[in-house]
Amino acid sequence: MSVSPRIIYSPRYNIGLLGLERLHPFDSRKYARAVKHLRRRFGRARLNRHLVKPPRPITQEQLLAVHTKDYLQRLRDPKFIAKILEVPPIRFLPRWLIDHAVLKPMRYATAGTILAAREAIDHGLAINLSGGYHHASPDEGHGFCVYADVALAVHDLRESRKLAPDDKIAYIDLDAHQGDGVCKSFVSDPRVLIYDQYNQHIFPRDPDARRRIDCDVPVPHNCSEADYLAALRTRLPAFLDAITRTATGHVRLAIYNAGSDVYIGDQLGGLTCSADGVLQRDQFVLDQCRIRKIPTVVLLSGGYSRQSYQLVANMVAYSLEAQ
Repeated sequence: MSVSPRIIYSPRYNIGLLGLERLHPFDSRKYARAVKHLRRRFGRARLNRHLVKPPRPITQEQLLAVHTKDYLQRLRDPKFIAKILEVPPIRFLPRWLIDHAVLKPMRYATAGTILAAREAIDHGLAINLSGGYHHASPDEGHGFCVYADVALAVHDLRESRKLAPDDKIAYIDLDAHQGDGVCKSFVSDPRVLIYDQYNQHIFPRDPDARRRIDCDVPVPHNCSEADYLAALRTRLPAFLDAITRTATGHVRLAIYNAGSDVYIGDQLGGLTCSADGVLQRDQFVLDQCRIRKIPTVVLLSGGYSRQSYQLVANMVAYSLEAQ
């Protein structure tokens, strides 16, 4: 498989809402910070050869392919949005401002995930410098996740026939939080095979969603870096080998949710990986997919530390240098 990495990014990903975004530990401008860091490292011209920009946000019509009409209508209510974003003061702002400053950037990022999935099929690897809203499902959003971008991307690939009807997808979620929304989105779709390694003692603790995980790897609070990486190195190859040996269909795509909240300095993840440990994790996943010749999409998902953008940039730099 020939790999020519694509980096999906738009300046419109970045969220700014009168400073209220700082009330949540998520760095809503880490996308621009990561790109700035990468430009310093590789130079503008070299990086630009890999950058692809989503031209427009996802439309309401496209969102309806996965989300319920009732859910999308409720996103017009500031109180409802404030609950999803976990920033209570947002409920006092006008709807148009919230949509322009918060939801529209997320719709651009969701369009970026769809674009990244297409680019990964064509070029072997695509990293969307946002997305990974793994707590969002067709009729629910929480945990700073509004749109079910993974489900929307998979729907697009199938509708555009970039995926055959029997093609399978390996979904690998290494965000510190369980990806409950992805489980609910694919609860009746066995063609999406889910590996989820997460801190079992933090949000969302959803036993119903957990039953949908094909390879369930819960780890304890404050799990050491050595134990975390050992679990990954033991369980992920076995999972990938098992699903690539099945008789019906083949694994056509991997979607890697690379949340950086496993970092020891993260405010919410409750895990203890160093910056080098996070990079080792990312390298291992990308290498395991590459040696099996599985095109791969990478999504950023969570990260609640000032170092999050640097952790992201480290992973992107490895992807560019490894080719």
